[in-house]
Amino acid sequence: MEQRIRPASASDAPAVRTIYGPFVSDSATSFETVVPDVIEMERRIQAQANTHPWLVFERDAAVLGYAYASPHRARAAYQWSAEVSVYVDPRAHRSGVGRALYTALFDLLRRQHYVNAFAGITLPNPSSVGLHEAMGFIPIGVFRQIGFKFDRWHDVAWLQLRLREDPRPVSSPLPLADVWRMDDLSAMFAECAGRVSVRES
Repeated sequence: MEQRIRPASASDAPAVRTIYGPFVSDSATSFETVVPDVIEMERRIQAQANTHPWLVFERDAAVLGYAYASPHRARAAYQWSAEVSVYVDPRAHRSGVGRALYTALFDLLRRQHYVNAFAGITLPNPSSVGLHEAMGFIPIGVFRQIGFKFDRWHDVAWLQLRLREDPRPVSSPLPLADVWRMDDLSAMFAECAGRVSVRES
């Protein structure tokens, strides 16, 4: 069985939408209320193609999970911080896909000289909180009753991971075009993917 982690492309939009859709339609994990169409998912994957990575995990050419980073805030002083998310197909839950994707994503963000990663989690969600804390995130606060979905209010926990300890950051994060040229990326992706053990369906 062949499995790998690689950068996402627009052609992954249908698979990404299939994974993401139930988190919109069936739960409050996402605060979106309408499942984005494939064109919108393509736009999201491509929107920050040179600043914030999107990754997919695939097994035998089937995408079973994805993770991505996005800007934390628009103002210039926030540019070294990113928000991160990971979504995994139910067939691959508890197999290490989420951890492997995050490990690879954070490696890329460190190479780009991002300093902080933030994650927002709709509560209660002990499995997601557990994953993030296992990856080194620290809880920093809860937005109480911040989102209204499915006829009730929901709290969102925020967690922070310090990616680097830089007294002064570089002038701006390194473009992904420069990162993709690094010689050891393939080995890093392979090492992360090799930690995953997806059971036969």
